[in-house]
Amino acid sequence: MPLDPQAQAVLSTMAAMPAPDFTTLRAADYRAALAAMPAFAPGDAIAAQRDLTIDGAAGPLKARLYRPEEGTARLPLVVYFHGGGFVVCGLDSHDNICRSLARRAGALVLSVDYRLAPEAPFPAAADDAVAAVRWAGAYAAALGADPGKLAVAGDSAGGNLAAVACQQLRGSGIALRHQLLLYPYLDCTAAATGAASYQACGEGYFLGAAELAWYRAQYLPDPADAADVRASPLCQRDLSGLPPATILTAEYDPLRDQGEAYGARLARAEVSATICRWPGQFHGFISMHGMIDAAGEALDMAAAALRRAFAAGSGAARQEAA
Repeated sequence: MPLDPQAQAVLSTMAAMPAPDFTTLRAADYRAALAAMPAFAPGDAIAAQRDLTIDGAAGPLKARLYRPEEGTARLPLVVYFHGGGFVVCGLDSHDNICRSLARRAGALVLSVDYRLAPEAPFPAAADDAVAAVRWAGAYAAALGADPGKLAVAGDSAGGNLAAVACQQLRGSGIALRHQLLLYPYLDCTAAATGAASYQACGEGYFLGAAELAWYRAQYLPDPADAADVRASPLCQRDLSGLPPATILTAEYDPLRDQGEAYGARLARAEVSATICRWPGQFHGFISMHGMIDAAGEALDMAAAALRRAFAAGSGAARQEAA
């Protein structure tokens, strides 16, 4: 379908702004520019949030815990990894998504401030993601969570890290109920650039091919690392025994095809996989509360998937394309 009118309005506004030059851009400058942009709507009201420190792979990491409601009942716990190409964004940029997921899923959400490239290149972020999930499994009860109801989630590069954590922790004894992947970035190899969605949506739809190439160069200074499954979880040959997945993609997203390919491969490996392509939207739309109505609708769907996973622990394998 055509671009959603609200999505088109956002793109039109962006087109009037100076575009970054990714041939000379420094990570610190891009972070500063993004931080100076107006914030999106704050997300749902929740009972409480607090900043804390958790164990990363090479030292302490900042994190933020969101509690949707008052009370002493042990709630499910979702470990969330923010997007940003492994280079930008953090706890504040994705605060609205985490607040809304916590409220709508009825779960605690632990947002993790993993190390960013280029200061900490691959595999730092992947190692931190695995360490963070291990920490959450060990300290769930201390956080007020039900240790038996743990899931991972993430958007874009954070979806990559959520998928990597599931793969790396398979058979570790940490029982993950679900993996929620929002327009995930799952393939950093050169082959990914040949996908139909990459070719059709590589320019003019918020996230472009030039930006993706810049992210890869920051995160993977050695291009040979792109084939490592900790960088490109779509390259993992054996996907059996992984947690059930919900994968949301966007119609006008260069990463659309790799997210859907991952879901299809999970289903072939007899892992429950629900895939929903969000019509008329571009990469990153779920962050845009107050500007794009579909953001709230997608969060409702994502939260419902988490609720079902926590209620049942498993589900029948299915695929959906919308």
